[in-house]
Amino acid sequence: MYNLQSTPANTAVAEDGSEESEAMLSIRFVWKTSRMKLSFLAGPDSPVILNSISDDESPLTRTLQPIVELMATGDGRARTTTRFTNTGVGSRLRYTSHSERSEDGVAQLDVVQLDPLTGLKVTTSFTASPELAAARVRTTVVNTSDAPVILEAVSSFAAGAFVYPGESTKDLLLHSGTGEQLAEFRWSTQALWSQENLADFNSANMNQPGRGGVEKVSTSTWSTARALPTGALENKVTGRSFAWQIEHNGGWRWEVDNIREDENSVALVLLGPEDLDHHWADQLEPGEAFTSVPVSIAVSCAGFEGVIAELTRHRRWLRRKQNADTNSVLVFNDYMNTINGDPTTDKLLPLIQKAAAAGAECFCIDAGWYDDTAAGDWWPSVGEWLPSVRRFPDGGLERVIAAIREAGMGVGIWLEPEVIGVDSPVAQQLPDAAFLQRHERRVTEHQRYFLDLRHPAARAHLDATFDRLITTFGIDFFKLDYNVTPGPGTDFDAFSTGAGLLGHNRAHLEWFAGLRRRYPTVIFENCSSGAMRSDFAMLELFDFQSTSDQEDFRLYPAIAAGAPVQMLPEQAGNWAYPQSWMTQEEISYTMVTGLSGRLYASGHLNRMNTDQLELVHDAYRQFKAIRSNIAESTPSWPTGLPQWYADTIALTLSGPEADLLYVWNRGDENSEITLALGNGVRAGHLAEIYPRTLATWDVTDGPGNTVRMRPGIDGPTARVYTIQRG
Repeated sequence: MYNLQSTPANTAVAEDGSEESEAMLSIRFVWKTSRMKLSFLAGPDSPVILNSISDDESPLTRTLQPIVELMATGDGRARTTTRFTNTGVGSRLRYTSHSERSEDGVAQLDVVQLDPLTGLKVTTSFTASPELAAARVRTTVVNTSDAPVILEAVSSFAAGAFVYPGESTKDLLLHSGTGEQLAEFRWSTQALWSQENLADFNSANMNQPGRGGVEKVSTSTWSTARALPTGALENKVTGRSFAWQIEHNGGWRWEVDNIREDENSVALVLLGPEDLDHHWADQLEPGEAFTSVPVSIAVSCAGFEGVIAELTRHRRWLRRKQNADTNSVLVFNDYMNTINGDPTTDKLLPLIQKAAAAGAECFCIDAGWYDDTAAGDWWPSVGEWLPSVRRFPDGGLERVIAAIREAGMGVGIWLEPEVIGVDSPVAQQLPDAAFLQRHERRVTEHQRYFLDLRHPAARAHLDATFDRLITTFGIDFFKLDYNVTPGPGTDFDAFSTGAGLLGHNRAHLEWFAGLRRRYPTVIFENCSSGAMRSDFAMLELFDFQSTSDQEDFRLYPAIAAGAPVQMLPEQAGNWAYPQSWMTQEEISYTMVTGLSGRLYASGHLNRMNTDQLELVHDAYRQFKAIRSNIAESTPSWPTGLPQWYADTIALTLSGPEADLLYVWNRGDENSEITLALGNGVRAGHLAEIYPRTLATWDVTDGPGNTVRMRPGIDGPTARVYTIQRG
């Protein structure tokens, strides 16, 4: 299952892998799991290079990209550029040792290098399941010198083994995404060498290295608000593919860079916060250490969908110890297109009864339950998290919670714990040191202060809040929101503003992990104005993620179908919010969106008629029947990755019990859909499971290895099928 091999220290290896003279001493070693092989090369005059990454017996490449890029103040780059390749320390690192171990189903490789000039010892650590073609990677830097060293950038992972013998850089495709609010998880696929990205500038002719790069950057704490930290490179001819994700709830950067030509033409560098984009620098005193943010990588020879499937399995493996929500509890939330942050006893009680009758297993009271302001403007006053008296007369919030429990559902509430409103009493009760600060002033954004979770008073406030809510009301589920960002960070008690923010981000994860240990059965949703912080650092710890705040049911499918590239299907909390004014087809359409991941229910069920409610009830029943299969599934896209303006969107979730096919159409009655569902799948293999009570789409065999659908309906319409293979 696990094998580490090294050539003897006195064996020299040429770039093509052949042994050469003793004058060119090199070391090569291989790290293998049952599904993945990483080959490394190091020499006396070069840093360690990862020259093959594969899930098969691929040949070695001639890449010269080191596995670490590192910048220190006063050192900079070995060759000028605006990228994070050719860094001074990175180019001077030299191999000192490597070691491996395997324990409790976790395989680990540590590669140690040393920069003789600065005395920085750098360890690159790979951890993996022996059964997967994926790994998590971190870089740890230790100052072994007798003088301080200021770090300005430390890569978590870097490599250049993306073009193999006989392959062409012109065949590489770059898959990347954007996370714009209300239009999340929009993915694009472009040729890496293209008008939009990198150019073949004939490096050999001018003997010049490349300086261009495709750079994706996120700043502050909405880690997925613009570019997404997940990406992939795919060879469209051979299918060889490589995917990555940066696992950090703050600033990050990834770049795919032009290097030279052929097998040494491309480099990938993955980083957390750094000086150029994030105001990050940190001083290491002698003996001190710094560890980069974690990243994950995956490989496959089965193209983009194959490598995303492998990354999906790797994400599940990393979350294997999270067990509060193994059954994907069906949560009804009163917010989306329903109560919209204005809860009262009179509004909630009839909704609670209808949600329970539909089959919801937990009822979440969303924002506003704590608001006692006359105007209902609770935004600048949050922080105490005490139930409103005005909104819940005659029995208080306790009466509403009792009604939820009497209806047979768990109790959930909304909270935005990391912020304190400027008008909240808590803002005066806590010391300034408990808040993010810059220039000796509290960071303020949209009438909110930000707790600095490095400080014990900030953590104590949150611990007391959750202890009180859980012990007093028996809360089973929390929706944790985060609607503002603090900019570059805090310079209080920090070497740099970015270092202060990194310290806070890590303290936030540590605090939340501790909360989960204290309350291991409580379920937590991650939300941030929808999915503005849907990185895997958060999703490794949280049970599911609200995929959007998008209120237009017609637009949501593109978000829902794109979400599984960024997260596990069972974590993709896709809202379904049926309304009494919708047609039966429109109700079915929004319910299919919910069924395409983790059904997150809302809508004025108390205003709907019997026929409308039956469509809702049936969707809830179907979710309970398929949720265990979704929780083991991998995604694919039979019409390609979802396009925001396309009439048709399709998603397949392939699990051990069934392959589930979701198809949305928002065109007219003449729409015709062609699906590529895999070898041997014909129209007769599809069985509709939802909605079943509406008009059946015309499904026939298409040309070649395709299935053709004709909905014959004008306007939004959607269906769910199982694919009966074999």
